[in-house]
Amino acid sequence: MAEVLGEDVSPAFGAVPDGYAPKWSMMPFIALGVAMIIVDATIVNVALPTMISTLHLNSSDAEWLNSIYSLVFASLLITLGRLGDRVGRRKLFAIGVVIFVVASLFTALSSAASTIIFGRFLQGIGGAMVLPNTLSLVNANFYGKDRQIAFAIWGSTIGGVAALGPLLGGWLTQSFSWRYAFLVNVPVGIVILVGTIFVVRESKDDKIAKGSDLFGNFTIIVSLTFLVFGLIEAQRYGWFKPTAKLELLGVTWSSTKVSAIPFAILISIIAFAIFIIYELRRGRTGKATLIDTKLFRISSFTFGNIAALIISLGEFGILFALPLFLQGARGYGALGTGVILLGLAVGAFLAGGAVAPLSKRISAISVVRIGLLLETVGVVALALLISSTGAVTLLVIPLFVYGFGVGFATAQLTGVVLSDVPVAKSGIGSGISSTARQVGSALGIAILGTVLLSRLSSTLTSALSQVHAIPNSLAAQAVATVRESAGAAIPSLLKLPNGAAIHNAAVNSMVSATRFAALTAAAFIVIGLLATLSLRGRGVERK
Repeated sequence: MAEVLGEDVSPAFGAVPDGYAPKWSMMPFIALGVAMIIVDATIVNVALPTMISTLHLNSSDAEWLNSIYSLVFASLLITLGRLGDRVGRRKLFAIGVVIFVVASLFTALSSAASTIIFGRFLQGIGGAMVLPNTLSLVNANFYGKDRQIAFAIWGSTIGGVAALGPLLGGWLTQSFSWRYAFLVNVPVGIVILVGTIFVVRESKDDKIAKGSDLFGNFTIIVSLTFLVFGLIEAQRYGWFKPTAKLELLGVTWSSTKVSAIPFAILISIIAFAIFIIYELRRGRTGKATLIDTKLFRISSFTFGNIAALIISLGEFGILFALPLFLQGARGYGALGTGVILLGLAVGAFLAGGAVAPLSKRISAISVVRIGLLLETVGVVALALLISSTGAVTLLVIPLFVYGFGVGFATAQLTGVVLSDVPVAKSGIGSGISSTARQVGSALGIAILGTVLLSRLSSTLTSALSQVHAIPNSLAAQAVATVRESAGAAIPSLLKLPNGAAIHNAAVNSMVSATRFAALTAAAFIVIGLLATLSLRGRGVERK
């Protein structure tokens, strides 16, 4: 790999440098930083309905309150990961925590939609500083088997707290106020900041080329912003034909024939092509670049990121579909839904403890494959157990198996991706890896959301057409209500004429749609498993 990158690099993945001693005291604060960022992405989903009713938010405000965080977060991961290489990963991690905490406090104290959305915007910036630099700090400070264990802790934290978010959000919102969904970040952030100052080691790339790559930063931010916007908002504005009026920053999309989404995706592709061409040309002249394109000559990095994107597509998509089923079809509240999803969190956390002894016997990529097999088994079993009348508590078992698989796969795949990346390039490597996961997550929610709603609409339309007592106009109204609410409005159908029949048909349709979405997610996880076959041995193939 040294020959590939043309520079001195860190010790190989399995090697340990002279005088190395692991500093495990930093891991709780790094893991807590990851947890704070990941939980915030899910906790707000639960608090949102209460915020809408309390603050009288309109649908546009609600959409952007949720979307702006993901949009800003994903678009800045690469840029801020690289900035960490330049100015110091611990420093940028700490600054990110400060920004995130201040933004959380600002949002919690706000009462207007505009200020809350701005607070979420700032949270996205802080989160994008934190996440890639937690990963690069692990990569820079641990070696050999210790690195595998550290990555296991990092990955299991992501898998586990993603499921804890709804539980925490439901409890805080129901027991206190929606504001506590943001205020909870303040004491957590203070603990992280104190720990970072005293026990986290600093690291940065001292050999980075001088100068700034402003145009490279601009083009990649534009590309990722439009890509994530298109994936997130396609359900709202329509993939091709407009389904809602787009008004953004004083600009109105006036076409009634073509949605803005295809144009957003096109802009993203063009900007990304310009970015790659520009980076290659700039790199050949020895000037500072945002990314080192030589990293993609490392097969473990390239194929590992491809696998991570595909796997995230399936993993996070099911977390989107299942809560809709539990709350819409089975009548569970936010807190009850969080309790069911706790099985996933427990599985992921326990997997973190099991990875260390297992990784001493088999390769990291083998652990990844075992994890993906467990994920597939868990999701397929979940699909088979989803029903309109069966005990919902039975879903905890496949969720536990699925979570155990996530804990295995997420942690060790991250280690494989970064195993041959020099410490000096940890920030940009981590930024690219985190971006691949975020794009996969957004793509998974977009695809599985489309699958879920399309199946729900078609199945419900077919079911209602067979009930002769229900007029076509009433059936169309019911289908539109269910689709627009993503199933959340199913309980309200009981108030319609022939409400019991309509409600029963909607519940059964939601069951069918959720099963189909779960099997689709399982298919993507299997594709991700096949993608790991390109990663041989421990997942690293040096060139």
